[in-house]
Amino acid sequence: MDDESLSDWAKRRDAKIGRLRAVPLVPGEGPSASHLNPDAPRAIQRWNGYTWEPYGTAANLAETRRLLRPRDEEPPPVTAPRPQPLRAGRGRHRKPRPGE
Repeated sequence: MDDESLSDWAKRRDAKIGRLRAVPLVPGEGPSASHLNPDAPRAIQRWNGYTWEPYGTAANLAETRRLLRPRDEEPPPVTAPRPQPLRAGRGRHRKPRPGE
């Protein structure tokens, strides 16, 4: 087993501070999977470095997803390089002509 240094462990742990998670609020021991109860309310919790603390609530799965993963602005369109047309005699496996 490889032991990691305490400083590496602390950096990895501190990187998680502020992370949000959703916990379904379902009564009893029923299923709590999000796909089984999409309309169930959810408690939003935030990791403070030691424990999960209450952060807010969401009415359903769709609202939860908007809170946990907000959409950024639309990314700018990527401009592709202009395709270079193949010249005669310049196939993939051909040797280049002298002077080219």
